[in-house]
Amino acid sequence: MQLEDLLNQAGEEGQPPKKESPLKSLEADLKFYNESIKEVAVEIIAEGISSYPVFVAHQHEVNLGEVILDKNDLNTEWTIQASTLEEFVEKGIVHPDKKERFIKHYKNPHEFMCLFVVVPEGANFVFYPY
Repeated sequence: MQLEDLLNQAGEEGQPPKKESPLKSLEADLKFYNESIKEVAVEIIAEGISSYPVFVAHQHEVNLGEVILDKNDLNTEWTIQASTLEEFVEKGIVHPDKKERFIKHYKNPHEFMCLFVVVPEGANFVFYPY
């Protein structure tokens, strides 16, 4: 899934447009965070921690991974935490039976960041190009 797929579009014909999605601000923050996230992804892979880095993007409190970019410190709207597929399986977010399917759909981590975007309505995986 691409980030654009999650962004609210204008309402259907005859309906007012939906309010702007908070994910628009995520896209802006990702442009700012881009190099830092890529650097951490390469480090996670190079150090043998995981072949599948996952970055958790949120605006509230999430107990998953480690904070690498704090919105309060950087005066941005989203905090990014570094995690791995293995942690997602361990915590039950990705069911062990779905791990191989996740790996099959995982995009090249040198070209795309794998984000787990958490919003009040729920959460979803998104691959966003560096």
